[in-house]
Amino acid sequence: MTKLPEVYTFPTISELSSKLASFVIHTQNLSIARHNRFRIAVSGGSLPNLLASPELISNPATQWSKWEIFFADERAVPLDHADSNYGLLKSVLLDKIPVDHPHGTPTVIPLEESLLNDTQELADDYEQRLVKSFAAKDSVKVPLFDMVLLGCGPDGHTCSLFPGHELLREDIAWVAPIEDSPKPPPRRITLTLPVVTHAIKVVFVATGKGKQEVLRTIFEKPEQGLPCSLVNQLGGERVAWFVDADAIKGVTTGMKKGVL
Repeated sequence: MTKLPEVYTFPTISELSSKLASFVIHTQNLSIARHNRFRIAVSGGSLPNLLASPELISNPATQWSKWEIFFADERAVPLDHADSNYGLLKSVLLDKIPVDHPHGTPTVIPLEESLLNDTQELADDYEQRLVKSFAAKDSVKVPLFDMVLLGCGPDGHTCSLFPGHELLREDIAWVAPIEDSPKPPPRRITLTLPVVTHAIKVVFVATGKGKQEVLRTIFEKPEQGLPCSLVNQLGGERVAWFVDADAIKGVTTGMKKGVL
């Protein structure tokens, strides 16, 4: 039987953000002890703001120079565009890392702007950037991220993997293009499901009453096959959810309650 994902519930978003920072730093430390770096993929939406707490940004325990930050998905727009996940992370987190932080700054791997007109080339190029980091010496079937940080859409999508979309069946490519995203903008690239679920730790963040219905479906009706449910099923105990009380209210099965 697949082991259940762990759910951490907090009374306030500020407490969630603080505990998320501690969890990320703990995972960072384990990763650095294992291979002297911390390779993380992050998505967009509300996640970067929740990640960008002072407890992470200014904490001397955050070893920024060991970080390699990739994007779990990205919109096919210029990096300074309002829809860019890179642009969002830069404005709310990267630009706020103190210049005198004892551990410097992270390595960030954005998309190649010169390829924006062709999402297949854009995806192929980003996959090669993953190959350079994860398979420079030895070939690997799937990259092994130390952590993948994800949001959860009201329809149960995550990254740019949407309910019922053919990309959910992609099992060869590491990064895939999407031209028909049901959520604008339509043109994007995304990590594929095997890459997301292969990570050492997969972390979802979901907050607010607006997520109650979809979280109930994700946890209590996994047979509906929502992308977030698929990550839970394939990742099992390697999956953790950070939620506030409003988002998880009414969900009683399909999870293990965690304590931090």
